[in-house]
Amino acid sequence: MTEPPGNDDPQPVSKTRRKKDMHALQALGEALVALPSAQLAGLDLPERLADAIAQARRIPTFEARRRQMQYIGRLMREVDAEPIAQRLSLMRNERRRDNTRHHEAERWRERLLAEDSALTELAATHPGLDTQHLHTLVRNARRELARGDPPKANRALFRALRDCLGDPPAGESGGADIG
Repeated sequence: MTEPPGNDDPQPVSKTRRKKDMHALQALGEALVALPSAQLAGLDLPERLADAIAQARRIPTFEARRRQMQYIGRLMREVDAEPIAQRLSLMRNERRRDNTRHHEAERWRERLLAEDSALTELAATHPGLDTQHLHTLVRNARRELARGDPPKANRALFRALRDCLGDPPAGESGGADIG
């Protein structure tokens, strides 16, 4: 039904704007379909939307999947999409942070195994580390590499570095977990 002509809306929403909004909702739906099941379960979606997403994952043909994605976009109109988009953004940021921390730990491990001065630099940039424990792990990993043994100590060094290089605000507690 249309609004009476005396409506006080300053500007009605244009058809172009509505289409852009619908495409954005459909893109959000596509992002939800791409999420792993465990993360999707954590979003607390309405049952109809969760069922439609599960069904879209099972559809192999392109055209049927496209229609299902349009249906998901239509269902997205019925829910408040902003909190879903925010949680999805938080998940992506968390994943990015984890990847960054992982790569930083790999770089430090390589430096620690290659350079003797790297442990001093690490201790200077991350105060509160148990350097004695890290030194032991580095020594064991170097010995292991020299012998050609399986990389058990190398993995232990990586895990210790990953734990101590955790989120900077919790730096003091992260460093205490190493020893």
